[in-house]
Amino acid sequence: MRRRYDHIDLRAPRLAEVTPFYEQLLPALGFARDVRVEGWLQFEAGDGDITEFFGVTESPGHVANENRIAFWAESMAEVDRLAEVARRAGARNIEGPMPYEPGYYAVFFEDPCGNRLEVCHRIKV
Repeated sequence: MRRRYDHIDLRAPRLAEVTPFYEQLLPALGFARDVRVEGWLQFEAGDGDITEFFGVTESPGHVANENRIAFWAESMAEVDRLAEVARRAGARNIEGPMPYEPGYYAVFFEDPCGNRLEVCHRIKV
């Protein structure tokens, strides 16, 4: 299957504020390789070769907005598990996990700086 994206570069006004959150959440989402890049918090996914990565860098003027990054989960149980990881990591404004429409199960939350995230699972109905 053709890849749909290569990486996500997220901004946070204070990198130190979100580092503990993403150090717990990203490995739970499958971004298991912690890569040290100066000025970045970066985790990669993939077996051997990099398939994608998620990076966060500091941008003091960044203001969270209505954009949302949604991560796919293989099952509703996986959404539940990742919702608990996010909660323990310090997620804010958690909504769910719960069904939102027929065939769509998700949890919505924000990182400590207010960036909007989601973990979802779709079921054919």
